[in-house]
Amino acid sequence: MSSATRTVSAPDPLVSPVSSSKRYLAIDVLRGLTIAFMILVNDNGSDRAFSALKHAEWNGFTPTDLVFPTFLFLVGASIVFSTESRLARGVTRAALFAHTVRRAIILFLLGLIVNSAPFFRLSTMRYYGVLPRIALCYLIVASLYIWIRRPVGSAAGQPSVADKIGLLVACLLGYYILMRFVPVPGFGVPGRDIPFLDHDANLVAWLDRHIFSARHLYERTRDPEGLLSTIPALGTTLMGVLTGLFLRTSKPDSRKALVLTVAGASSVLLGLLWNPWFPINKKLWTSSYVLYAAGWSLLILAAFWFLVQVRGYRRGTGALLVFGTNAITAYVISEVMADCLGNVRIGPHSNVLRWTAEHIAAVMPSWPALGSLAYSLLYVLVCWLLVLPLYRKKIFIKI
Repeated sequence: MSSATRTVSAPDPLVSPVSSSKRYLAIDVLRGLTIAFMILVNDNGSDRAFSALKHAEWNGFTPTDLVFPTFLFLVGASIVFSTESRLARGVTRAALFAHTVRRAIILFLLGLIVNSAPFFRLSTMRYYGVLPRIALCYLIVASLYIWIRRPVGSAAGQPSVADKIGLLVACLLGYYILMRFVPVPGFGVPGRDIPFLDHDANLVAWLDRHIFSARHLYERTRDPEGLLSTIPALGTTLMGVLTGLFLRTSKPDSRKALVLTVAGASSVLLGLLWNPWFPINKKLWTSSYVLYAAGWSLLILAAFWFLVQVRGYRRGTGALLVFGTNAITAYVISEVMADCLGNVRIGPHSNVLRWTAEHIAAVMPSWPALGSLAYSLLYVLVCWLLVLPLYRKKIFIKI
């Protein structure tokens, strides 16, 4: 990776700021909030954290289940800004595609570092994960966005909205058909021979177990970022792309906030309507989960868009931009630091992180959930302070 000061003209879809452009400040602010919350919920001080700060055990939804899809949604939206900006500057589609492939490879390798630090044992290395999923979704969706264009206007053509809607529908319906009607080898047909969306007897878990041994899977029998569930995750990214295309139109910002609100509410409703037949489930990234989570992402984006773009509200946005303009950097720092500190022993039965959490909890023994939250907030603050110098010096790590 290399670092450089960015310009307004070339916002990057994964790590660069579009905040210097007033038009898209709300995107970076929301990205910063998403990363802050991601660090918060990934680093709970104990298992007694508030339920809202933990993932749903299986079917269902908590605020924590909104973090990852919101970031992936923003990746999709920013693909539009970045690609159109570079095409307008004369960059060829072939060059953009080569750059996309390089970025995806680096993201995947960063994911292996996050998953394996500090020991990097090949026998137990996890190849799935947050960054590998982002890398794969970014590679596929960005490549499609670069190459599938109407041959009108400029030499590079114009993006086709209909094709992207068609791909979105295909991802969501196709995944439902696979999960509901394709027999799971050794188990049978879901909903007939085995419970639909059984924890281990489902097509996603079965495929993961046949690709990797248990030592390489996050939950031993399955992985929440498995291969097959990347299909609906592409749908999340495509919904971000469609949102980015809409935000680039010439409509007034107040009108955009209204349309985002209506679209968000409609998506939440569609997810809830589909839930009885295809339950909302983050670990399987079900199609109803895609719609429900993206709906909330749209509603939150609408709120930020109204406050920041329409009303010109700026107070406090700088703190979020510290994370929002170096999102991948902040995430990698938070994960690698936790892995390393977790292996620094303090006594025979503790480490730096556990020792810190226990001493914070001792201050408020009657409120263990508050103690856990206090530890998480402290960890977020440490990560923020580590990234702050980059923001102040206008250094934005780019891949």
